[in-house]
Order: sequence, then structure tokens, then C-alpha cells
Amino acid sequence: MARHFLGIDVGTGSARTGVFSETGDLLSSAKHPIAIWHEAGGVVEQSSEDIWQAVSRSVRQAVKDAGIDPASIAGIGCTATCSLVAVLEDARPVSVSTSGNASRNVIVWMDHRAVAEADEINAGGHGVLNYVGGRISPEMQTPKLLWLKRHLPEQYHAATHFFDLSDFLTWRATGSLSRSVCTVTCKWTYLAHQGRWDVDYFRSIGLEDLVAGGLKRIGTDIVIPGAALGTGLSSQAAADFGLLVGTPVGAALIDAHAGGIGTLGAVEDGASDAISIGRRLAYIFGTSACSMATTEQPTFVDGVWGPYFSAMVPGLWLNEGGQSAAGAAIDHLVTMHPAAAEIKARANAEGLSLVGYLERAAARAGDNAADLAGSIIVVPEFLGNRAPFADPDARALIAGLTLDDDETSLVALYVAGLAGLGYGLRQLLDALADKAIDVDLIMASGGAANSPLVLQMIADTTSTAVASVTSPEPVLLGAAMLGAVAAGFYPDIAKAMTVMSQIEKVYCPALGAARERHDRHYQAFQLLQQTGRKLRDVI
Repeated sequence: MARHFLGIDVGTGSARTGVFSETGDLLSSAKHPIAIWHEAGGVVEQSSEDIWQAVSRSVRQAVKDAGIDPASIAGIGCTATCSLVAVLEDARPVSVSTSGNASRNVIVWMDHRAVAEADEINAGGHGVLNYVGGRISPEMQTPKLLWLKRHLPEQYHAATHFFDLSDFLTWRATGSLSRSVCTVTCKWTYLAHQGRWDVDYFRSIGLEDLVAGGLKRIGTDIVIPGAALGTGLSSQAAADFGLLVGTPVGAALIDAHAGGIGTLGAVEDGASDAISIGRRLAYIFGTSACSMATTEQPTFVDGVWGPYFSAMVPGLWLNEGGQSAAGAAIDHLVTMHPAAAEIKARANAEGLSLVGYLERAAARAGDNAADLAGSIIVVPEFLGNRAPFADPDARALIAGLTLDDDETSLVALYVAGLAGLGYGLRQLLDALADKAIDVDLIMASGGAANSPLVLQMIADTTSTAVASVTSPEPVLLGAAMLGAVAAGFYPDIAKAMTVMSQIEKVYCPALGAARERHDRHYQAFQLLQQTGRKLRDVI
């Protein structure tokens, strides 16, 4: 019997499952929406039970659509957003919400309620902050935990376990309390290179009760991604999924990091030379954007998270950047235009989203698509600057707007927004290069990376080649690799990366006049960004 592997991914808006062959071919995929609540003050919440039910439905549907025997599923890997989950021992939710809704027990990754707590922690000069680019983000878990303790103390003390969402999924699947080194190192300040938590850090920031409890509520058994957990799929989870009890389940990854292993090791068809993933950058472009580079030795880059040891590829160090709003920034940007409603109706009539319609319009310009932006410059930092400035208070800026309210001007704004995201990525590449982390090839994944226009824009704005991979679902593929390693089908992630992923196409950056134009616009982007900081100081 042929063996298959499941990749499960919980994103911001849906749970998805992909069924993959031994060589990484996608046989089927299915998704189910998940509920999300937005409140004033940057509050964004979800329900872990709703998420689990959505995962179960997507698993059953994907296996059914693949037309395979469920017994052929040899391994399962999970990945999710870096959201915080609070539960009791029996998985019942512990609310993290002031709404009174007991089921809202997940603080979503993009939730910024803990900005004040993050600022307070950053003022302490703690040594662990050296491993998060010098400043902790309110999107990370210790500021969120501190907020919970201060604002919802009864719920905080009632919770038996606090999980990163990826680890919650593997716990529900297997009963194992093991945490992935990916989640706790990247979002919880675990020092993977030393194999320990810094207990003095927790004591000094006001979370001494976690230490007094032996850190059991946040994890004491830390394992590498892909490690087989417990005895595999529990009887309850097997019933939920429609799969066999004991099916191996691998330790999880954060969703962006799964996209990293789903792309970084990709080889070109027929290539026999060994690749150097150290000269590649994984760029996962979805609602947010994450950028990840690996090194053999720890490299500290101001404003860039890490270096994290074994947090994505075991044995290698990871530097992680990106932006909190990427696809979400483009969506928000174009809906601000006065013609947005009219053009959206036109797009819907053709079965397209507004962004899809604008993408098609821009693509008609071919190699001259970037020129459509004209003199508009966009700094799309609607949710702050994650890297390389680690500035959650930064906000978006737009220069060059006119009173035009037609489709042409909306397309121009869309293209300028894409360029702004590319220039932000170029800033990160510059920061990495300053520390001798040189990138020759950007490996793209995520929803937006399915667009040739977007991939070419990234190449042109960063002056760096960009590659797409053959898999239409690199994040799900990365998750499936975890299952393949947990099942023992591949000895480690590094081997799975090179066998299960292939390069589809390489987009080379523009040269000549087009490159000079982007260089000028990049300079203008930086000036506008700097002006924004000065304006904040004045205000």
C-alpha cells in the first residue's frame, strides 16, 4: 500500500488539510472556516474548540477527496499561527476575553493588547531579548501572559496549560504535553541553544508563578520539529479525524516556518548539485509576511528576531523578520480608494475578488506593470514594523495621491502597495547583508506567491531572484514533511526537504532603467518612512 502524509495548517481565517504522496505531490486539500472576533484596542480572539472542529472537518474532507484508504495515512504534521491558547486539563477553554464569552480562549497572533506589557519588558534590558532582535513584540507570548495575569487574573490562574496553537493541536491529537522547540524558542523566549528556560526572566517580569509551578503550564519537555509524539493519534482524535489510532504525529512548526521547510530545500528539475539553504530566504506572503534565513553560526541582527537554534531546520540557526500586515495591508489599502466599491462589484460579477481583479489589470502591462504606480509611494505599515525596526507603533503612510477616482488610479495604488511591501523586504535583506547573511534566492510561498505578477514585483523591488515551487501548498507540504519524519519514512527534515519539494520557476530582477527606477523609489520609500517617525515624535 502506498503511504500518504497529512499536513494540517490553522491560519487566521481557516483550518486546512492537505494529503501528500511520499514525494510531495498534493493529492487533495480541504479547508473549513474558523470564527474570529475583533474588539477595540487591538483585541483579536478565537476559540480552540471551534478550531479543532474545523481541523477535524478539513481532515475528513481532504482524505475523502483524495480517494484513498484512510489506513494509508502514515504520518501527520501540524502547523498554525503563533496564537496563545488557554485550557484546562480536559481541554475545556479558559477565556482570555473581557467579552464574557467563555469559548474565546485564544489570543490571536495579531492581537496587540499587550503593547504596554511589551514596552515594560523591553525597558528591563533582559538578556533573553538579545535573541528576539533586542525587543520583544506584543505578538509574542510572554507579554500576552503578563496582560492576562494583570487584567484577567482569575482566568490566568485557572488555566492548567498555556499552549502555542501549533502545540495545542498536537496535544489534542496525541495527549502529549511536549512542545516544539520552534514555538517556545521563537515566541516564548526558550533558549534552545542552552536547552533551558531563563527562570530569572520570568521572575523579573512578574510571571514568577510560572517558575514556582515548575514551568509545567508552558512546557518542560521540548522536542525538535518532526519528533514523534507520544503513541501517536489518540482514540478520540482518531475518531474525530476518521483515521487509525496510533498514526504517528510529528512535533509541530509555526505556519510560516512550515512554509520555510516546504520551500528552502527545493531543487530544480534534474539538478544534482547540493544546494546551500544558507544563501536562501524563505518568504511566506499571506495575511502577514514572514522572512526566514538560516545560518550555521548565531548571527545577531538588530530588529530581526533570533538567532533561534533548531527552530526551523534542526541544527541550524534562524533569523526571522517580516511584517504583521502584508496581504491584509493590500486588502485594506485598496478598499480605501473611492472607486473600490464600484470596482469590487465589477470584480464579483466576474467571479473575482477586488485584489484579483486589480492583479489581472496590472498584469496586462507586462514588464511595465511597476510603472503603473506612477509617483505614488506606500509604506504599508498598518500594524507597525516587525523588522528590521521592531517598531509596533509605526503606521502606514502614502505619498503622491491625487483626486483621481477611476479604475486606473486604483490599479496604481494597488501596484504601489505591492512595491511598498517589496521595499520593506529589501530593507530586511540590507540588514541581513550588513551582518554577512547574503541572500541569492528568495523562496516564495503563501497565497500571494501564487501570482506571477507578485513574484516578479518582489524580484524587481528587492533586486533579488525569486523562486516559486511546484507545490501549490508549500505550508501544508512543510507540515506533511513533519508527519513523514515522525513516521520514520525520512530520517530527518533536511532529507524530506530535498525530496518532497521542487523549484517551478525563477523570476530574475529587472535590470537597466527599470532597476534604476526601483532604486529611486526605494530611496523615496525610506525617506517617507523616516518622515513618519519624525511626525510621530512631533505629534
